[in-house]
Amino acid sequence: MLELIIGNRNYSSWSLRAWLYLRASEVPFAESRIPMFTGDWEESALRYSPAGRVPVLIDGDLRVWDSMAIIEHVRELHPGGVGWPEAAALRAHARSVSAEMHSGFLAMRGELPLNIRARRSPPPMSPTCTAQVRRLCEIWEDARKSYGGRGPWLFGELSIADVLFAPVALRFVSYGVPLAGGAAEFVEAVQGLASVKEWCALAEAESERISFIDDLVPADDAPLTLG
Repeated sequence: MLELIIGNRNYSSWSLRAWLYLRASEVPFAESRIPMFTGDWEESALRYSPAGRVPVLIDGDLRVWDSMAIIEHVRELHPGGVGWPEAAALRAHARSVSAEMHSGFLAMRGELPLNIRARRSPPPMSPTCTAQVRRLCEIWEDARKSYGGRGPWLFGELSIADVLFAPVALRFVSYGVPLAGGAAEFVEAVQGLASVKEWCALAEAESERISFIDDLVPADDAPLTLG
């Protein structure tokens, strides 16, 4: 059986992506958790991959790290799992925004770290972070406007793109990012997914606390605007 090594559910967005893909694809797997920033977590992670990061997929003697590599490896093992849209134009669009997600949005990642338990105003956001949040909403709005008639997800049916953007949707819930239209529809779909609900419940039950995430000071009590 495959084994997935993950970090704290409350904080590890990339762990959520790999885990969610396996669950959404109905692939059986075992899981082990390494709480980040506690004890010898770095040494523990290095025992599983030379990158010293989570997630890591263990497939017999094989170690696969990085969420996208894990997703592609599992797709090869289980071709019936969650994939890309079937239509060529949709597939190209989905791959483009997914690659943008995988390699970009660094300011948003740093300034709005995943914290599933949180319900709070955001910390001060740089102009770069604000622009990236606006761009994410634009991606979701554009996809829903173009393909929403096909189903509740960005490109109609659940795809790899939805898996990659799911942790961002949960970030926006945590920090009260104002949403409307297609962006709000996507976040609602993510929150309604049974596997996401399960992950969030397990995150709520975790006891670890990462101070540099949990102690971020909100900018103020005023609602966040992206105008």
